[in-house]
Amino acid sequence: MRDERWARGRAARDRVPVRSLADWDPAHRGHDALGTVLEQNKSRVPELVPIRLERMSASPWTYYRGAAAVMAADLGAAPHTGIDVQLCGDAHVLNFGLWATPERQLSFDLRDFDETLRGPFEWDVKRFLASLVVLARDTGLDDRAGLAAVRAASAAYRERIGLYSTADELTIWYDVITSGDLLELFGPEEQEQQSARLAKRARRRTSAGTARKLTHVVDGRLRIVDDPPARVHVPEIAAEIAATFRAYRESLPYERRGLLDRFTPVDVVRQVVGVGSVGMQVYLVLLLGRNGTEPLFLQIKQAGPAVYERTLGPSPYPAHGERVIRGKRQIQAASDIFLGWTSAGGADFYVRQFRDMKVIPNGELIAPYLVPFAERCGHVLARAHARTGDAMAIAGYLGQGRRFDEAMAEFAVRYADQTARDHQELVATD
Repeated sequence: MRDERWARGRAARDRVPVRSLADWDPAHRGHDALGTVLEQNKSRVPELVPIRLERMSASPWTYYRGAAAVMAADLGAAPHTGIDVQLCGDAHVLNFGLWATPERQLSFDLRDFDETLRGPFEWDVKRFLASLVVLARDTGLDDRAGLAAVRAASAAYRERIGLYSTADELTIWYDVITSGDLLELFGPEEQEQQSARLAKRARRRTSAGTARKLTHVVDGRLRIVDDPPARVHVPEIAAEIAATFRAYRESLPYERRGLLDRFTPVDVVRQVVGVGSVGMQVYLVLLLGRNGTEPLFLQIKQAGPAVYERTLGPSPYPAHGERVIRGKRQIQAASDIFLGWTSAGGADFYVRQFRDMKVIPNGELIAPYLVPFAERCGHVLARAHARTGDAMAIAGYLGQGRRFDEAMAEFAVRYADQTARDHQELVATD
C-alpha cells in the first residue's frame, strides 16, 4: 500500500518533471493579468473598488496580496502533478499567523481560506514561496535574503512531508505548531520579552478589547463607532443582516447554537478589510451576552467562487460560504467555535469571530527573521497538506534531494519579477 502511494508520486514526475517547476514564460499565460484584476471588480461594491485598486497599486507586495486570481490563472495554464490536497488557495507568507484554539492557546497556522479548494499541492507551495521573494524586496532585503528564505522554507516543507509520509494518521491530525515554536525565532535573551509582548497583544485582540476600541455608548446603548471608509453604518442592510444571522445559526453544531442564543445582536456596520477582499460585502456584528455587558463580535464576510474554480471546476458544496468553512476546518489544527455560513440576497457568506486573539505578522517585523519564520510556515503548510492529502505520494514526487528546492527558488524569483511588471501595468492605468 505504501509502495503504491510512493509510486503514484514518482509517476507524477512523468507528467511534471521536478525541474519543470522552475519554468515561467509569460507568453503562455493564456490571460491578461490586468484584465483579470479588473474583471473581479464587477462583483464588488462599486464605491469600494477605488480603495481596492489604490491598495493594490501601493507596491508589488500589496499587488501580490490582491492578485490571487492572477496567479491562479497562471498556475492553471501549466501542467500539474494531479496530487491533490485541500488548498489554502492564498498561502502567501503573511497569511500565516497566531490563532486562538477553543482552549485559548495560541497556535501558529494558516489563517485565510477565501480561495480554498481541492487542487494540486504544488500550487500552494508556489504561491507561498514566491511571496517570500516579493516580501523580501518590499522590506528592503536583496534577493539573496529572499532566496535563502525560499530554500529554507522549501526544504522544511519537503522534510516535514517526509516525516508525515510515515507517521500515523492521528499523529498528523493532532500535530500543532504553538506560539512557543514561533518564539524560538528569537534568541534566549529576547524570548521572555517577546512572549510577554505577544500575550499582551493577544489579550487585546478579543471581543472585550475590540469593544473598548471600537464602541461607544449612544443613548444608553453600546454602538460601533463609524470610521469611514473602514466602518460605516448602512441602515438599509440592517434587516437583511438580521435574516442572514438567523440562517447562519443553522450551520452551527447543535451545542454551539445554544451558546449563540445567549447573545443578542445590537449593532452592525459594513467593513473594509484586507487588500484582495476589498469590495466584497463584509459586516461586523456586535452582540451582547445575557448580562448585557459581555460583547461578542462576529464578522460576516461574502464568499464568491474560489479563483481556482475556472481551472479545477466548481466546488462540491452548494454555497461558497460552506466551501470556505469546510476547507478551514480541514486545514487548521483547531478552529473558531463560531465558524458557520449562510446566504442572503443572492450572495454567500461565512461567519467567524472578529480578531479572537489573532496575531497577524507584520512584514517589517519578520524581515530580520525571514528565514526561520519561512521554515515554520513550511512546516505548517506541510501539515495542512498531510492532513488533507497523501503525504506519501507528495514525498514520492519531491524525492529526498534538493532538486525541488532549487526549482522552486528559480520559479519564485521569476514570478516575483512578473509580479513587479504586473504591478507597474496596474499603476499605469491610474
